[in-house]
Amino acid sequence: MLIMLGMLGVFYAIVIFILYTTQQKSSPTFDEYSVGGRSYGPWYVAMSYVNSWWPGSVFIAFFGLASGAGVFGLYGLAYSSLGVAMMYFMATRAWRWGAKYNLRSQPDLLGLRFNSRGTKVVASVIGIVSLFPWVVLGMQALGEVFQIASAGAWSVTTCLFVGLAVIVIRQYWTVKMGMRGLIMTDMFQGIVAYVFSAALCLILLSGIAGGPISFGTLGDVADQYLRVPGDGDSYGPFYLFALIFTGVVGSLCWPTSFQRIYTASSVRAVKSGTIRTVLISGVFYSLLMLVGIASTVMPAVADSPQTGWFTIMESYGGTWLLGLGATMVFAASMGHIDGSVQVCGLQIANDLVNSEKRQLTDSQLTKVAKGSMLAFMAAAAIVAYATFNMTRLQLLAQISYQGVVQLAIPLFLGVFWRGGNGKGAVAGMVSGFVTALVLTAIYPDDIAGLGSLTGGVVGMAVNLAVFLIVSKATGTTAEEKARVNEMFEVGKRPTRIAPVDLSFEDQIEELATNPAPEKI
Repeated sequence: MLIMLGMLGVFYAIVIFILYTTQQKSSPTFDEYSVGGRSYGPWYVAMSYVNSWWPGSVFIAFFGLASGAGVFGLYGLAYSSLGVAMMYFMATRAWRWGAKYNLRSQPDLLGLRFNSRGTKVVASVIGIVSLFPWVVLGMQALGEVFQIASAGAWSVTTCLFVGLAVIVIRQYWTVKMGMRGLIMTDMFQGIVAYVFSAALCLILLSGIAGGPISFGTLGDVADQYLRVPGDGDSYGPFYLFALIFTGVVGSLCWPTSFQRIYTASSVRAVKSGTIRTVLISGVFYSLLMLVGIASTVMPAVADSPQTGWFTIMESYGGTWLLGLGATMVFAASMGHIDGSVQVCGLQIANDLVNSEKRQLTDSQLTKVAKGSMLAFMAAAAIVAYATFNMTRLQLLAQISYQGVVQLAIPLFLGVFWRGGNGKGAVAGMVSGFVTALVLTAIYPDDIAGLGSLTGGVVGMAVNLAVFLIVSKATGTTAEEKARVNEMFEVGKRPTRIAPVDLSFEDQIEELATNPAPEKI
């Protein structure tokens, strides 16, 4: 117990040391606070993106899916790789609009694109509500970590409170430093959580450790673990499609993911960071799932799939390796919760409270963001405690996707198409979100009568239809068309942000990939 708690303590102390030594001496502006002054390079963008994408529950809920259901767990790899790669194609216009118009969040972009505060508010609410289950999962993962580290000596309540206390102390620095407080530690947390765990999985599968699983074990996996939903069971043929489709679309709709565009120093930094993110995520998640699938041959894992990661660590290396495995989950949970809480606090302050009629100063915005972060964490902790023993924890994550994908219609159409208007965007998102919410309440997993489609996919269809119909019926003024045309022209031209200087390599990239402004 003392060894494992000590390992967690050492990791935590290093995180705090990094934060202490990199803090700024002067109070940051809200732009610095919210997007780090748009100054970070591709490696920082990539590690920040990976931290915000993979929560600690990937070692519990998603690992449990692989060790309990087999190859089905790999569906996360499909949607993560495709979805993250999509940011590459969206980066140019989204980043240039962000730099030109000083955008700080995804709802900021939607509000500007459709010239509608209603669009901004609705998008922000959907993003915050959809992120909430992931913070709950993160809190539960922390509780699980401390249950493991205390060797079961601490109660569930104690573990959750300790986890909450740890993240609250960590949040002191996030609240104080804003986005900089995340970026500075994401590199270290990401290396521990994803790079170290990938290396460990590779060692286990290579057979060097001499344990019960290896690459060879994959050939002994029972047939039942080699089927996916819809392959001869109660699920319909569209279930897997629906999960991957909502995952691909949803990956770009998450406020945490999208905000990484605005922290980058250039379009090139976003694109390079995206490629690194795909590589890191693909290697890490593939190896983790292969370990999970191979572990289906272990009776102890089969009895409790969601604690399978810890069972394997203890089986291979006893207390020390179990402590290292718990530290990896700790690192992933902390990074993901930090990113989610920070972006929710930012959106509440910047998108919901601040407005043209009630413009807040930098100081007021920062105070609102800080208070919102604390309230958000408290609510998540209560729900985490109430649902701690819920089976199939990943279902919470799937449900949240049904909501957040409703942002995709105005986001994708708004960035790549000049049509539509604010009334259509608001009506579409509201109708799609309500449809998804109602259908998910009735059919939390799938809709059998529609071939196992999920409520989110049906909601998107409603969302798209309403968006187009309402936009067509209400029309767009000539002035609004001219404004949108100007935005798209801005998206074609390289944009500089002061005081950041692009490197020579960045300048070459900008000149090579972007045409010069048209002559008038």
